Amino acid sequence: MTDGNGGLPDIKRDVPTAIHAQISEHIRLRIAGGEWPPHYRLKSELELAEEFGVSRGTLRRALTTLIEEGLLRQVRGRGTFVTSTTIEPAIAQKLSTLSEDFASQGVVTTTSVRECSLIVPPQPVAALLDVTPGTRVLRLVRVRSTAEGPVALLFNFVRTDLAPGIEQTDFTTSSLFGVLEGTYGLKIATARRTFSAEAAAPEVAEALTLTEGAPVQYLQQVTYLADDRPVEYSDVWIHSGRLRVTSLLLRR
Repeated sequence: MTDGNGGLPDIKRDVPTAIHAQISEHIRLRIAGGEWPPHYRLKSELELAEEFGVSRGTLRRALTTLIEEGLLRQVRGRGTFVTSTTIEPAIAQKLSTLSEDFASQGVVTTTSVRECSLIVPPQPVAALLDVTPGTRVLRLVRVRSTAEGPVALLFNFVRTDLAPGIEQTDFTTSSLFGVLEGTYGLKIATARRTFSAEAAAPEVAEALTLTEGAPVQYLQQVTYLADDRPVEYSDVWIHSGRLRVTSLLLRR
């Protein structure tokens, strides 16, 4: 009995350790090993209980332990997620792309495509996209520029089972969300974004015409359809001197 999204081992029923404690430890190992990365959405309680061969009550007790430890969090109506190791304030909540934001402000941009190919994604990306190991996805690498120079380096990973043939698109003139919604009729509904500061690695520094180690803003995103299926994962590095991310906050 194993979990296709993490290789969950068998539960041992002939040892003193309680079954719910064994399940908690198995999930801890998946998280610690990176097989279930931050923001990974677990399967439903019913599915996990069936895979472990236990009752939902036992499975729920194991999950409750991990929630109390801060390793998991439950979102009403969405499911149970692996928590991030960093504090994530609720900022920049509008689900729009850089190209849409630039267009709404009348800013002229150009896009160069560095890669548009089908690849087997790294295991953490495959987990976030909920694809089985070995499944190929689109990897799209672009640099977006304004008159001042490059402002963002974007790495996008897209499920091709939801958008077959998308690798043939000319993304120098087409936006990714525009193609997913307009060409494939997918309804993008929500996304989870994480912002942090990083020192520019060689590839990032070269793409954004910065010195290696210069500060850049890093954005990680998982995008979901209206039926809660993940469709896209992205890594974005932003030239902080040329582009600032701001948000309008409303007090409830």
